[in-house]
Amino acid sequence: MPKIINKGQIVEDKWTILPKNFSGEPPAGTLLILPMKFWLEHKDDIRLPVIGVWIDSDEEVEAIGEDANLFPLIAVNFPSFTDGRGFSIGRLLRERYEFTGQLRAIGNPNRDQLFYLKRCGFDAFDLKEGANLEAALASLNDFSITYQNAADQSDPLFRRKEE
Repeated sequence: MPKIINKGQIVEDKWTILPKNFSGEPPAGTLLILPMKFWLEHKDDIRLPVIGVWIDSDEEVEAIGEDANLFPLIAVNFPSFTDGRGFSIGRLLRERYEFTGQLRAIGNPNRDQLFYLKRCGFDAFDLKEGANLEAALASLNDFSITYQNAADQSDPLFRRKEE
């Protein structure tokens, strides 16, 4: 079974991500992450007990909007290192739509981005096959102090009390 980083631990991934061009009947008896477009087109017909959705970087998070908390998991696709639109999608889900479930980075997030993804509210990371998950896990703590506010720290450094 593949492994991911979830809430600061390396764990087995029990979810199956369906491809963007998926059509037909979703397989029963498994935890599925459906493409957002498929969910939007079939949300009144889907009768699965637990599903998640994934948003591609070129899709608008507003399409899910207030329905975000219907899902235990929302994944955001990072198709390449240079495509940073997923960072904004993560912040919008956490801050505007107050999403409380698992927010997972999928596609091609890499070790250099994980600390910043965590700051945007991501708490799970599905890295490429063969990635060094131990090194990636360590990168979540690359910096001990942050200056700006973010999804993981509401106050900037100058407003925090000295400890």
